Amino acid sequence: MTNNTKACCYALATALLWSTIATAFKTALQHLDPAQLVFWSVTTSTVLLTVIVMMQGKTGLIASQFRQTPKLFLLLGLLNPFLYHVALFGAYDLLPAQQAQALNYSWPMALTLLAVPLLGRRLSFASLLCCLLAYAGVLVICTRGDPGNLQALAGEANKTGVLLALASTLIWALYWIFNTRRAGDPVVGLLLCFLSGLPWVIASTAAFSSFWPVAPEGLAAAAYVGLVEMGFAYILWLKALKLADNTAMVSNISYLSPFLSLIFIANILGEAIYPATYAGLIMIIVAVLAQQRLSKT
Repeated sequence: MTNNTKACCYALATALLWSTIATAFKTALQHLDPAQLVFWSVTTSTVLLTVIVMMQGKTGLIASQFRQTPKLFLLLGLLNPFLYHVALFGAYDLLPAQQAQALNYSWPMALTLLAVPLLGRRLSFASLLCCLLAYAGVLVICTRGDPGNLQALAGEANKTGVLLALASTLIWALYWIFNTRRAGDPVVGLLLCFLSGLPWVIASTAAFSSFWPVAPEGLAAAAYVGLVEMGFAYILWLKALKLADNTAMVSNISYLSPFLSLIFIANILGEAIYPATYAGLIMIIVAVLAQQRLSKT
């Protein structure tokens, strides 16, 4: 088996794992509030990443990497896992899973827009059209296919959920912009981000919710989220990128994930998938792929 074939296998496995996450979020939120889900999933991720770093024999890098850029890690930890997951889980708590996960895939457009003031990038006319196409897709999803009729957003919960979903894309984009300044081992770096964000997670859970009691079903779903979202899926993704001769090919495989996710949402959560969700998601993915091609050019 060639390295490229192995990379594709790892990428497909990652896409499959990512496609289960939206269903896991909604399942966990049936038993936990968003703050509890943040705490238990982030704690699980932190424990898993610690074990992985220990197994790789890289514990000595933890202190040395943190000393290189302590303020950066503190900022990254505030953004992710803390603020990102607070916004993301809040959105999933208020919106149907199909809407929340589709909106979350618009984050590369947020990255394109934020790169202008933060990185000094120039926003070309073609890039602007890609952003407009993506956010038109967002509007189609939010209004269920009738952009001229905003009744679908009439409820306060729907409006708040959409705002939280879009806020999560901005936070994630900010995280990756500042993440470009991070050097060193990527898994150790991610562990440091989680260790830096954990105090914020603990403090917010103590202030706005409670750590215990939690239902066993909720705890199991939260553990699954923690193990998969930033655990095993992240490691598989790194392996795919490391082995691939063409990272664009591997990246494109990841866009199978939102469509596979809709299958799980329909069959496990029992949500009726709106045609507008497919249409809006396709608009977002097309815009993202076009923007990636423009960035390479």
